Amino acid sequence: MTYRGRFAPSPTGDLHEGSLLAAVASWLRARQHHGTWLVRVDDIDPPREVSGSAASIQSTLTSLSLHPDEPVWFQSARHDAYHHAFLKLRTSGLAYACWCSRADLAAAGGIHRGPCRSPPRDRPPAWRLRVGDAVIEWLDLVSGPQAWPMADGGDFVVLRADGLWSYQLACAVDDAAQGISEVVRGRDLIDSTPRQILLQRLLDLPTPAYAHLPLLVGVTGSKLAKSTHAPAVDTDGLPALRRTLARLGMPGAPEGDAATMLGWALPRFDLASVADKVAIHMAEPL
Repeated sequence: MTYRGRFAPSPTGDLHEGSLLAAVASWLRARQHHGTWLVRVDDIDPPREVSGSAASIQSTLTSLSLHPDEPVWFQSARHDAYHHAFLKLRTSGLAYACWCSRADLAAAGGIHRGPCRSPPRDRPPAWRLRVGDAVIEWLDLVSGPQAWPMADGGDFVVLRADGLWSYQLACAVDDAAQGISEVVRGRDLIDSTPRQILLQRLLDLPTPAYAHLPLLVGVTGSKLAKSTHAPAVDTDGLPALRRTLARLGMPGAPEGDAATMLGWALPRFDLASVADKVAIHMAEPL
């Protein structure tokens, strides 16, 4: 199989060093396999989007010589594909309407284990996937063997009550549509993986390999995130790129431009160098 990897940021702010870690690692994996590296903008949640951030993220990637091999995809243009997948789930009886509010689910710790606890109301429902008693197993290339009982997390939303598609459905559909063979992303998304694998199986889609990288955390131990105002990669991104390579087990990158540093890193990068870590602290010596 031809290697196809991707970096799929959400346009909720500028690129920060936590996201850069995933971008660089996924780019290096694709190049090591003489494969294709794609960028997909996960812009399916307009209320959370920051105007101009999609363009800013792409500009930062370009400045660091992280060039996608095909045109960038935008999930906001993929409604028909998600609707088709949703209809398949719905007509198969695998998805059901749910009017439960967070208050309705509070007694169950926010976990929905069908049937719907709330009667129909005068507003559109969300639609949830029946997970049943499935246990999803896979061998993560960084985190090792995984086994997730789906009932522990309950039935999850595939179409929100406000009409927006869930991340889980959109990601599963698009990874298949783009022929992604390996997903390299942060460990904060590891609990999304069993849900996406379940969707892949129910929709007869292929399942890629997965590698969940340790999270980059700040001085308080919290994950770097746009929602917590993580600082953006500077206009001169070379120091950030050098720090990123060191965090991926490759300190001592040579002076020069981004292409020079990435070329130096290409034969040296190994996922095993981060396999024993859950988090990487920004304050760690590099």
